[in-house]
Order: sequence, then structure tokens, then C-alpha cells
Amino acid sequence: MIVETIIYRPSEVLKAALKLQQGELISFPTETVYGLGADATNEAAVKKVYSAKGRPSDNPLIVHVSAIEEVEQYVVEVSEVASKLMETFWPGPLTLIFKVKEQAFAPTATAGLDSVAMRMPDNALTLQLIRETGKPLVGPSANTSGKPSPTTAGHVFHDLKGKIAGVLDDGETGVGLESTVLDVTDPVRPTILRPGATTKEALEQIIGTVYVDRHLISSDEVPKAPGMKYKHYSPNEAVVIVDGNHDVWQKAIETYQKQGEKVGLLAEQAIVDHFQKNVSATYSLGENKNVNDAARLLYSGLRYFEKTTATVILAQAYAEKGLGEAYMNRLKKAAGNHFFE
Repeated sequence: MIVETIIYRPSEVLKAALKLQQGELISFPTETVYGLGADATNEAAVKKVYSAKGRPSDNPLIVHVSAIEEVEQYVVEVSEVASKLMETFWPGPLTLIFKVKEQAFAPTATAGLDSVAMRMPDNALTLQLIRETGKPLVGPSANTSGKPSPTTAGHVFHDLKGKIAGVLDDGETGVGLESTVLDVTDPVRPTILRPGATTKEALEQIIGTVYVDRHLISSDEVPKAPGMKYKHYSPNEAVVIVDGNHDVWQKAIETYQKQGEKVGLLAEQAIVDHFQKNVSATYSLGENKNVNDAARLLYSGLRYFEKTTATVILAQAYAEKGLGEAYMNRLKKAAGNHFFE
């Protein structure tokens, strides 16, 4: 069924909350990417989220709350480790996985697991939206499943127009990559299931050793966190990761052009400036050697090339440390781990 999709201004947050109370879907802004909101206790509404996105039903959703104190009513236990993390990093780009109380949320929200992923987003407008709705909100990225996540209301409108009731527009998101997901169901072994803007180093300063889940989810195993099992973040064009100096970039460009491809360049400003006359399209990832810029602009860049003649995107690698780990995690998924050799 096609519905009218309204762009709500920040002053219209009460109208957006009313739609959520009525079981409709509203996309909301966060510091990471735009989320697709629904009442997390309303099974029919949560099912609409999966349908609108085309999302596999075994891929659990993150539940968003407006205050730390709200968590206790939904989870079996809040450990000392979890409390320290929430006090330090919430509101912010950190999602924590807890053991969930029975019937706390719509069954589909947790994909049938005995755990739930929760976070408090760092966006005043969305915190107000959650409070006005009076319910926690599920909020996966507000895009067609498998495509680059949305960092503007326009991205959401492009993907989900006619499928959701509205988008609460608060401009471009600040971080540009999804939250870090940390499993704290075993407080002795806190484990990162998805890297994000809250880095391993930052977490370890607060709680000591943090582990990283490196295994890929098998086809018959339900993922514990979003982004673990399925191909994500992919534009229509092929993506190839390039890691090297100008000579390597030159070779990569020539290699694909000889194959008849039209090359798009997704790289820092210095590389764009050097090669833009040689390629079909370019998108700058910002200042040179600045991974914060690159992370913020990655999804916008991947989406940009859909409006160009490019048939292959050559995308810049960054060192896998700090935020670079999250950036490379998303880029590798977009590229199917395809590096230019």
C-alpha cells in the first residue's frame, strides 16, 4: 500500500509522535544515520519496518530510548559494566546488547532472540520524539535493505517515499556511520559485534579489556546484532577498495578503463584533485588523512555515484584504527571485500 510520506520540520515533532502512536513509521535523525522508527512494543508496526526496508526477518532491530533509567524496565539485568558504559557514552553512538525480559518488546523486534540491542541517541529532537511517543522506538537505518545508509532526510525520501508516513528532518547527520554494537550479556567478556564511532580504545579506557567478534555469521545462525550477516551498504555500482600512493591509483584507474568501465573516484581531496580530469565522476571524502571526514561522507559518496555515469567506484582505504576500523568495516561490506591488487 502506498502512503503519503511527509517531511516534518523540527517544530512538528508532536505530529510525528502522533503518527508513531498510531502504529505508523517515522524516520528520525540521529548523530549516526537516520533511523526508521516504530513503536517497539507494537508487533504490527515493527513488521511494517521489515516490509518497508525489505529487511530479512532474522535481522534484529536496535531499540532506542530517551533516558538511561528506561533500560531497567526492559532487560533482565544491568551489570556494573553496562552501567559504567551508559553513564560514559550515552547519549551517543554505542549500542549495548542485554538479556531481554519476556514480552518486553514486540517479538519481531528481537528476531526471536533472548537478547535486545538498545541505545540512547545523541540527538535532542529524536530524544524529544521518543518522550512524546511514550514508547521506545525500533530504529534500523531508514534505507532499502542492503543499500548505503541515509545521512540526510533526502536519502530517506529517495528510498522509502510511499512506504512510510514521514521523515523528521534535522539536516545532515554528524558521524555518518552506525553505532558501535557491544554485547554485554556476559559482563566478563564484553564483545564488539559491529565497530562504530565509539572505538575499542575508548571503551577499554572505561571497562578494561574489550573483545572483538571476528567470525562471520553462518547462513543458519540468527545474527545477534544488525550488520553481521547480510551484505550491506552497497550502491548499484561495483565498489573496489584502493590502498596505495598515486601510482597505485593511476594503475587502478587505467586497469578498469581498459576493461571498458567508467570510473568513479571516492577519495580524499588530494587524490580527487590529482585525478579528476582522468575519470568519469568524483566525490571528495574531505580533508586529507582525516578519517572523521571520510566516515561522515562515505554513505553520501556511495549514493552520489548512482546519479553519474560511473560503472565502478574506486574507494579509498584508511588505516584500521580508531574510527578507521568502522569506516573500513562498512567499505569492505560495500565492496564485497574486493581490493585492487
